[in-house]
This record gives sequence, C-alpha cells and structure tokens, in this order.
Amino acid sequence: MARRVIISVTNDLSIDQRVHRVATTLMEMGFEVCLVGRLRRKSKPLDARPYETRRLKFLFETGKLFYLAYAIRMFWWLLFQKADVLLANDMDSMLPNFLVAKLRGKKLVYDSHEYWTEVPELVDRGLTRAIWLWLEQRTFPRVDAAYTVNDSIAQIYSEKYKLPVSVVRNLPFKVQAQVLGVPKERLLIYQGALNVGRGIELMIEAMRFLPSYHLLIAGIGNLEEPLQKLAAARPYHAQISFTGFVPPIALRLHTQASMLGLSLEADRGASYHFALPNKLFDYIQSGLPVLVSDLPEMAAVVRTHAVGDVLLESERKPELLAAKIRAICENEDQYARYAANCQTAANTLTWENEQSRLQGVFAAFLG
Repeated sequence: MARRVIISVTNDLSIDQRVHRVATTLMEMGFEVCLVGRLRRKSKPLDARPYETRRLKFLFETGKLFYLAYAIRMFWWLLFQKADVLLANDMDSMLPNFLVAKLRGKKLVYDSHEYWTEVPELVDRGLTRAIWLWLEQRTFPRVDAAYTVNDSIAQIYSEKYKLPVSVVRNLPFKVQAQVLGVPKERLLIYQGALNVGRGIELMIEAMRFLPSYHLLIAGIGNLEEPLQKLAAARPYHAQISFTGFVPPIALRLHTQASMLGLSLEADRGASYHFALPNKLFDYIQSGLPVLVSDLPEMAAVVRTHAVGDVLLESERKPELLAAKIRAICENEDQYARYAANCQTAANTLTWENEQSRLQGVFAAFLG
C-alpha cells in the first residue's frame, strides 16, 4: 500500500504553483498525496489535479483569529486522517502538523518558502514576530527533514538550528519554447502577490516617464485595492491594468505576450534580501528578459545567465527605473541577446531538473 503524504498550506490552493509541483512529484514517486488548504469566500474553483485536494472553511479569513482557527481546526482534521508523512508549508501551517506528528508518531517535513520570521509584514511587529519566532525555535529543530528555496536561507536555518536543510528552488515546469524577437507592444508585467515591499508602487509611478509602455499587474493580495486606487489617481492610469486572479495557464499567456518581466522587491528584512521568487523563473521560462532588484539570490541568477539587468538600490526612483526599462527594451540587439539567453537558461532552470532534490528529501519516507 502506498504511503500517504498530507501537504498543508494556509492558502486556497488556486495559485500556489510550488505546492502543486511538489504534490505532483511525490505522487509520481509512488506516494498517495492529499493537498489541504482553505476555502475562502472569493476562492475560484480548482482546476483538475492528479492528486486529492481538500479545502476547509474557516469563520475568519485574516488576522490572528484566522491563524488560531486554522491551528485548531487543522489539528483536529489531521488527527483523524490516515497519513504516514505530514508536510507543513511555512511556519503558519506548522503548529497543527507538529502536534499531530508528535502525538501519532508520524514523520514531519518542513518546506520553508521564505525566511518566515523576517518577512516585511513581521519585521516591524515586535510581539507578533516574537510569537512566530518562539514557535519556529520549538518546532524547526524537531522536524524529520527540511528544505527551502535557496542556498542563503538554507545556510541560515542550518546554522541556526544545527540540522541539514536541503534546497529545492521554485523552478517551473518546462514549457514550449517561444519565438525569439522583440515584441511589438511594449508591455511590462509584474506577476505575483500584491503585498508590501514588492516594489509595485514604484512601477506605477515609473509609468509617468514611459508614455509608450503599458504595465500589467497580475495577481492578488492585501494591497490590491490600495494599488488600484493609486493607479486610478494618476493621469496616466490608462497605461496600467490589473488582472486580479489569473489561472496559471492564462497567466503564462500574459507573460509570453509581454516584453519585460519585473521583480523589484525592496530590501526589507532578511526574507526579501535573500528572496528567489517564482516569477523570476516563470519569466525566464517564457523567454522574457527581466529587471530585478539588486538582491543577492535573484541578481546572481540574472547575472549568471545574462537574461536581463539589475536595478541598484540607488536607482529605486521612478525616473531612474523608467530609464533602466528603456535601456533594456529599446536596444534591439541587446534585447535579442537577453531573450536568446532566456531560451538557453530555460532548458536547465526547470522543475524536471530540480525535482531530484525533492526526491532525495522524501526517498527515506517511501517505506
């Protein structure tokens, strides 16, 4: 009988491509997989998945009451589920998984999508951050295996908690190669969460200096409404579009139709300092040159593969960002080189190549 893995997240499963890739690989390894998250009032129907999915309803959707409700309900749900391995994604799903794993003698694996206690939402909230750090200190050292998204965060956790932490990067599945060339429309794209510290406000303000360009902001998050109001108040608002929620396949079409991918996270807290986001690799996989913040992990990818340029900290001003964008997009020979390098990098920066690292983590739990 196949060993069963329950993968827990606090999102509604619809846009979390990392956990989808993990679940798919574990299923292909021979595990029986169940991915469980939450059902929100505005959640979209899930696309068909080759593994079991569950979405639980919670009375509260945000804030401390949500996390309390999640911990309690998920604990009782997990307690009576058949499972051999519990996989917690980020610290907000750890507590119920940790308690059930210890009570029932199950294996516990931790996937840290970021340096959790150093995210911008926590760095200035002393008591809240202290609570999450207290939980991390009491659970992380007692997991059976752990992995994270890049070498920098893995090294921090490994040194901090004296246990090996593997690296499984956020690489996408291989997609069909795109035709090289300069797109006719000067479309800039940001895809991902609309949360604090993502540099989206800077992108909006830069459009003032880019009259022949259009900015597509694809995603949802806590700042969705404030960002829409900010854009609407600008005289150049017609140059800025918000897609809201976009299913992964449709999002890829938006990306492939764009000219430049943006990932301009601010250097706010260690989590963003060492960020290596999904969208960077999604852009590259679609053959799209990129402009990223001068932060160590993402800048290293861009410089190593020569797939775009880096925005220095001193250049984080609307007019300087606009100048950087024009320098990339309006030099046709250089743009073509970036696009060609994306095609080369896309052949290696794939989940098909990366998943062996995940398989190495879970091989010990097959039986």
